Amino acid sequence: MSVKVRMAPSPTGFLHIGGVRTFLFNWLFARQQGGECLLRIENTDTSREVAEAVDQIQESLRWVGIEWDGPVTYQLDTADRARELAHELLEKGDAYEDEGAIRFRQPKEGTVSWVDVVRGEIEFRNELLPDLVIVRSDGRPTYNFVSPVDDILDGITHVIRAEDHVSNTPSQINILRALGAELPVYAHVPNINGDDGKKLSKRHGAISVDVFRDDGYLPAALMNFLALLGWSYDDKTTVMSRHELIERFSLERVVPSPATFDYKKLDWMNGMYLRALQPDEYAHFLERWLREHDIDWPQQRVYATAPLVQEKIEKFSQYPDFVRFLFEDVAPPDGVDGKVVAAAADRLERLPTWEAGAIEEDLRGLVDELGEKPRTAFAPIRLAVTGSKVSPGLFESLELLGRDESLRRLRAAAA
Repeated sequence: MSVKVRMAPSPTGFLHIGGVRTFLFNWLFARQQGGECLLRIENTDTSREVAEAVDQIQESLRWVGIEWDGPVTYQLDTADRARELAHELLEKGDAYEDEGAIRFRQPKEGTVSWVDVVRGEIEFRNELLPDLVIVRSDGRPTYNFVSPVDDILDGITHVIRAEDHVSNTPSQINILRALGAELPVYAHVPNINGDDGKKLSKRHGAISVDVFRDDGYLPAALMNFLALLGWSYDDKTTVMSRHELIERFSLERVVPSPATFDYKKLDWMNGMYLRALQPDEYAHFLERWLREHDIDWPQQRVYATAPLVQEKIEKFSQYPDFVRFLFEDVAPPDGVDGKVVAAAADRLERLPTWEAGAIEEDLRGLVDELGEKPRTAFAPIRLAVTGSKVSPGLFESLELLGRDESLRRLRAAAA
């Protein structure tokens, strides 16, 4: 059987990161099986459709690295066929008219059940299922009708969606059976919670792909992280490439219990991906992020700082504050040990070669001369030059800043 899945977001605004994770599972499964992955926009509620949201959905998926097969389709594109099928159900007695609308008549006896790939066997009593409106009085098909109709028309073999849709499934199965269609395989993947155990929302932090992109995460790192929310390859493998994720993914290893979105783990993983980049590649991505944020710092100096920050920061949004002292003036800080700073300025002023190795040797000589520990002596120098207690390597920073500016800042702090 050739696998075919669909991703079906609703264009109600930004694409929630939980939806992206579910889309990722669809895509990984389809690619692992050599099948197709379709993108279908669920626009049965036209009042909620926003053209910009449709563009944002596609851009978000592309940025993460998720592509789809064929053109984007819309549920309302098949509204005519859905209405035809609804009238067929009317003629068979499986539906009835109600105030201008058409309702599906649920079976009143027995149960409806399916074996969910993730959650095992699930069963509902038919007598507890309400008769559903499948076509509104204005002629628009409803989600719970047009969704399974589209699955029939598209030849969908596996419906992989969030656990919130479990309650929709028994009615959709009854509709598919009434239409004489073959049932797809269902897999309801777990929700994503925040660290408080509640479903992930804005109160937990960033939840839109746009925000993660804006914050300076790498797409590959975000894809890797999202794949591990509810799925694992084994009990020890964490960092996996796109190719490895496709090769290793299986629905059978998706767990039913909710996944927790750990922002610290995402930062750690993104840092791992950043450090694995080649220096020129790292600098290229960094400069592109700066341009996207209208930070117009000299390219040559940005590239020169890249080796200093690559091992230090976990996402590009940390870069500007970390190295701002190299591009903008620093106000003389209060509370600096003037004696140490003045001695450093006097010693460095006589240095014949202004490069990191020579600067380090000279300042370590100063430490011995003052009888101080390096940490104690270097702290006021760092604060005077960078304006911060945390910065890239002190000696490399002094080299990049240049002799004249470094000495000027040391003299200003000493004064």
